[in-house]
Amino acid sequence: MRQPSSSSLRVAVIGGGPAGLMAAEVLAGGGVQVDVYDAMPSVGRKFLLAGKGGMNITHSEPYADFVARYRGRSEQVGRWLEAFTPDLVRAWIHGLGVDTFVGSSGRVFPADMKAAPLLRAWLHRLREAGVRFHMRHRWMGWEDGRLRMATLEGERLVEADAVVLALGGASWARLGSDGAWAPLLAARGVDVAPLVPANCGFDTGWSEHFGSRHAGAPLTTVALACRGENGELLRRKGQFVVTQTGIEGSLVYALSAPLRDQIARDGDTTVWIDLAPDHSAERVLAAVTHPRGARSMSSHLQSRLGLKGVKAGLLRECLSAEAYGDPVRLAEAVKALPLKLLRPRPIDEAISSAGGVRFQALEGNTSMLRALPGIFVAGEMVDWEAPTGGYLLSACFAGGRAAGRDALAWLGARHG
Repeated sequence: MRQPSSSSLRVAVIGGGPAGLMAAEVLAGGGVQVDVYDAMPSVGRKFLLAGKGGMNITHSEPYADFVARYRGRSEQVGRWLEAFTPDLVRAWIHGLGVDTFVGSSGRVFPADMKAAPLLRAWLHRLREAGVRFHMRHRWMGWEDGRLRMATLEGERLVEADAVVLALGGASWARLGSDGAWAPLLAARGVDVAPLVPANCGFDTGWSEHFGSRHAGAPLTTVALACRGENGELLRRKGQFVVTQTGIEGSLVYALSAPLRDQIARDGDTTVWIDLAPDHSAERVLAAVTHPRGARSMSSHLQSRLGLKGVKAGLLRECLSAEAYGDPVRLAEAVKALPLKLLRPRPIDEAISSAGGVRFQALEGNTSMLRALPGIFVAGEMVDWEAPTGGYLLSACFAGGRAAGRDALAWLGARHG
């Protein structure tokens, strides 16, 4: 890659999340002056909040399986990941003085499970490299080729030789990712797909009784199945949580993309819950039809299959009295209880978002906007999505590095 020859060149990175910070690191290493602008009082706010329950950095599964997690964008995101694989992510973190370990699920975590020490070490490295940070600077678009920034002291115009936009998607707006950039780019001729929730919960239309009684109850040791985009059956085992209005949690998030797309297409969709995934259908049928004497069916299910609490409540909620009273139909429901999903939860509640700048709007295989030469995009601003488990953060890291490299190459071609 041809490096720009003048250190007087300035690059503005707008957005202080993982993608923006990674772009800043690459750019500073390339010898240009880097200024990071963020609308919040400090950088990395979503990164820190996501790490409160255990900072999941990347995943240790085989690389081909890892790349496949990006569904229809595996080819494009894979180009970023080739230069910053999960193994390289771990090596980079180790270089910051933070150890990592692989959990039982294959997910990779910092040794202390926290995001704050990693972020502190990273920001120290960036400042040592000359990166300057400008907080409470909200990007408002352009004026005469300069960047418009709203600050506490009023509007400010910023000049830059290149710009990396890393403003996130539209989830968790209170942490800075509000999607306000989308109309600004669309007005400049950039093709932007609508931002929609990803890794999200869904509304089901529970009865008042069930929703109020079981909200917050975890469903552990269950499996969830749905139809994929080609009609194939997708099935995952794990756990999720009942909410006042529906369902959410890791197992739901793992299937949220096809579920969301089916609802957008058909108006609703159906999932099937296996309440006893460790038992065969034959074993469940034998248990349900076993003579129960004077015991109620609920007591019988608890005794023979361990179904109680929210699992027992789900059977009552989702089955008619006639189906509940038919042992064969009840046994079938224990293994595949149909649940209609009506709508995804609002995007601001989602862990991440899908949509954004379409890959067709980028110049070739680079991160530069075709309609706006010298403007590069990274992270969740781009139209890809991934499940939780380290995939989101890995792609943000890798996409930020790609944007930084692409900006250096573009500057090198113009000023080398």
